[in-house]
Amino acid sequence: MVPESEREKTVELKQTPLHTIHKEMGAKMVPFGGWDMPVQYTGIIQEHLATRSAAGLFDVSHMGEIFVTGKEDEVLSFLESVTCNTISSMKAGQVQYNAVVNEDGGLVDDITVYKFSDSKYMICSNASNYPAVTKHLEKYKKGTVTVVDDSKNWHQIALQGPKADEIFSKYLGKDLSSILYYHFEEMNWKGETIIVSRTGYTGEDGFEIYTSNTLGVTLWKDLLEIGKEFGLAPVGLGARDTLRLEAKYPLYGHELNAEWTPVESGINFIVKEKPSPYLGYDRIIADKKNGPKRKIVGIRLMEPGVLRENFPIFSSDGKEIGKSTSGTHSPSRKESLGLAILETEFTKNQTEVFVEIRGQKKLAKVETGAFIQGSVRNNR
Repeated sequence: MVPESEREKTVELKQTPLHTIHKEMGAKMVPFGGWDMPVQYTGIIQEHLATRSAAGLFDVSHMGEIFVTGKEDEVLSFLESVTCNTISSMKAGQVQYNAVVNEDGGLVDDITVYKFSDSKYMICSNASNYPAVTKHLEKYKKGTVTVVDDSKNWHQIALQGPKADEIFSKYLGKDLSSILYYHFEEMNWKGETIIVSRTGYTGEDGFEIYTSNTLGVTLWKDLLEIGKEFGLAPVGLGARDTLRLEAKYPLYGHELNAEWTPVESGINFIVKEKPSPYLGYDRIIADKKNGPKRKIVGIRLMEPGVLRENFPIFSSDGKEIGKSTSGTHSPSRKESLGLAILETEFTKNQTEVFVEIRGQKKLAKVETGAFIQGSVRNNR
């Protein structure tokens, strides 16, 4: 068997259009989901705190953009059949957090759905998953429905933080208050139609901006220049992970996977009953109605140590009850916190549990409330 380090060398990593610029800026690059991505520029803690206090700029053009079109009733019926949230409730200009489900009730991916009209939607999918999502959608489409993976033609930048609105409004020369949380607008900018959504993965206010690859590179440079006076910083994957953990946002491959239902995975709020069942419906709805045997919750370490993924977790009487799925030292709270999948009886707020770290069991407590209160106070 080829060692992991050797396998990584033989795999040709994809590069975003900003790859050269990241290296020129001194970013430390790492493999992520098949891409060569910046993990940090000046330091994870510094970039994290800049995003919480001012604003951070993220290259997320490794994400996927999949367009689903067709006759109004057929495209709606199709999307309802492969996702667990209610598509029919969406209005044009709205973004919805959702999940593409498989036949067993697990997740193909968690996604955001953009509704342009009754006959046109866009799905934003995770970097390593969008080929699988496209293939899954292709398998179940019917009638006039078309599924097009157009990811190579789109560039995506995320501008996040309490000063994001001020920075981007100044850059565009327009008031962006009309774009509500989890909504988007198409606007003309520098000769092309771009998509600007008030969404993100940090718990802060901000935007995800979709453009052509060429304009995306220009936008990155311009925003960093105009954002200097506001404290805007480029941010890598390291701080992106600590930010999303503080906001309790799940990550595919950690809190989300092909085996666990959305209810087990902690995104129960997007699971809806529908007149026509979607894939895995019976299992997912049974979990919703009866409660799952296990589920994702937040945990906070009460003793010195740092939470990481896949640490075994025990009850006070020594029974193994689950494992950590993500963990970090929180730059905002200055303590170790994370997410874990635990047997449901141990998921009440402030329940004491023990995390095994390097052979030692460390006291932790379940924390069901928010880890942080960012400039976006209502999670998806």
